[in-house]
Amino acid sequence: MQKIEAVIQPSKLDAVKEALVEIGIEGITILEARGHGRQKGHTEFYRGREYSVDLLPKVKLEIVTTDEMVEKTIQAIMTAARTGKIGDGKIFVSKIDEAIRIRNDERGEIAL
Repeated sequence: MQKIEAVIQPSKLDAVKEALVEIGIEGITILEARGHGRQKGHTEFYRGREYSVDLLPKVKLEIVTTDEMVEKTIQAIMTAARTGKIGDGKIFVSKIDEAIRIRNDERGEIAL
């Protein structure tokens, strides 16, 4: 099992969710986040004053899936989230040793 964490632009959330449903991904956790990478934020004007916005709104997706579905999941996220501009996001993949469904104590991939 693998855990895929993707940080994407909020405007791409619906497209990414649709892409994941199309490939058969059923379980997903979505968190609102703020941060910045290389773009380091931007400046805005409000009532004539300039101020810096250094933490931009982002969305973090967490998906735990079987080893066989990892590459399809990554490709679906990349295709749906890509704009080709700085700030598109990042994907992180890590190994999951165990998954346990609390309701009935199922373990392993069947618990996903």
